[in-house]
Amino acid sequence: MALSAVFSRVSPALLLAGVRRLGSVAITLLGLLALTFAIGRVMPVDPVLSIVGPDADRSTYEQVRAQLGLDQPLSAQFTRYLGELAQGDLGKAMLSGNPVSEDIARVFPATVELATLAIVIGTALGVPLGVWAAARRGRWADHAVRLISLIGHSTPVFWFAMMGLLVFYAWLGWAGGSGRLDLSYDGLVASRTGFLLIDAALAGEWAVWGSALKHITLPATILALHAMAYIARMTRSFMLAQLGQEYILTARVKGLSERAVLWNHAFRNCRVQLLTIVALTYGGLLEGAVLVETVFAWPGFGQYLTSSLMLGDMNAVMGSVLLVGLLFIGLNLLSDLLYQVFDPRTRTQRQ
Repeated sequence: MALSAVFSRVSPALLLAGVRRLGSVAITLLGLLALTFAIGRVMPVDPVLSIVGPDADRSTYEQVRAQLGLDQPLSAQFTRYLGELAQGDLGKAMLSGNPVSEDIARVFPATVELATLAIVIGTALGVPLGVWAAARRGRWADHAVRLISLIGHSTPVFWFAMMGLLVFYAWLGWAGGSGRLDLSYDGLVASRTGFLLIDAALAGEWAVWGSALKHITLPATILALHAMAYIARMTRSFMLAQLGQEYILTARVKGLSERAVLWNHAFRNCRVQLLTIVALTYGGLLEGAVLVETVFAWPGFGQYLTSSLMLGDMNAVMGSVLLVGLLFIGLNLLSDLLYQVFDPRTRTQRQ
């Protein structure tokens, strides 16, 4: 469907609701920043010591503390931060000395590449499994899918990551090790998009592309297992609700095949709900890849946030929290918009 056709179906009432949502988004982000800022200031990590070291004299310590603005009241520090944020300045990161915005722009594509491959795999497997389980409710196939979903959703992802490294890298040698590339290929491809698979393909460096694929497959599959478990469970739940409706009985009485009943009727009426599930799961992968990135030494957003927390680098932490909040709110708004655009019932209810 063309974008013009999509936007032509958006009513003025929907646009007004969107403006109201933007106002609530601003309040939500402000509350999130205030809470994170307050927690950061009571953390037992001293950011000044992280810069000057434990052997610095008192005068040096106080000088750096004043330069960071930590000698001011908490309210003044937060007001100053909001003023800089309004100008697009997220501050400088202590870890690298670079602006936080540059650091995030450098590390975030690695996480997006990892999470995107994971959500594609998780959705491609989770949706058919959920439909299959719903169509065979109470049979062995249904129990198997529910067991897989339970294991995938409840088992800690870092345990899967460590077991994956042990089995597929250390024992079998099928997967790449830590990082995004073998060391012999490091630096051979210039970063254009930040997505290594795309950059290697654009440069025609297929050996680098193969190494990048080998390294990303295992962590992406582990993240995908967690996503697949949740998507399969929700798909099964949505499908069971639809299969109990009268129109399904009517379709079967008319002699439609079971495949047509499942995919053309039942799944068609729950696919919009799945948009919200997939969108929020994708946001969770972008934010929750911290443990997987730590285990695989993946140079992404999660590892950057973890290092910043350990150092008490609040500029980097605040910038990362702001990005995570924007991601979740943006994906939620997008899923709501798509829900109302493609489901006529919601538009009728709003009118």
